[in-house]
Amino acid sequence: MNEPNPVTLRLSQSGESVQGNFWEQVGGRATFETLVRRFYAGIETDPVLLPMYPEADLEGAIQRLTGFLEQYWGGPGTYSEERGHPRLRQRHMPFKVNPDARDRWLLHMRAAVDSLDLSPLHDATLWAYLERAAHAMVNTFDE
Repeated sequence: MNEPNPVTLRLSQSGESVQGNFWEQVGGRATFETLVRRFYAGIETDPVLLPMYPEADLEGAIQRLTGFLEQYWGGPGTYSEERGHPRLRQRHMPFKVNPDARDRWLLHMRAAVDSLDLSPLHDATLWAYLERAAHAMVNTFDE
């Protein structure tokens, strides 16, 4: 029998890790869809951010963000199959993403993450990524 990898915390009876990836650990698509829908509920009330989203295609924006996040965290690769490489900075260039927009985005995303009631480790892991990504999207310091 193979010796377990010292960083694997648990093994199944067949000797495989039963930890799964982040996407699986937090509940898969259902969790990410809940996250994004709650985030967009905040966006719908935001006078600065809402105009950046296509009014007639808010559901499309919800599906794209859900797909991106679940692919990033180990779920299905549907986002890239349908849209190609994420190219986040390039896709956000047409929009004025200044520090105020970033902070508003983070405010709505923080509320959405908090509503999931994730474990402290999963919450911190997800939040660290979202915060880094939001800062990376800033493309202007104009008001």
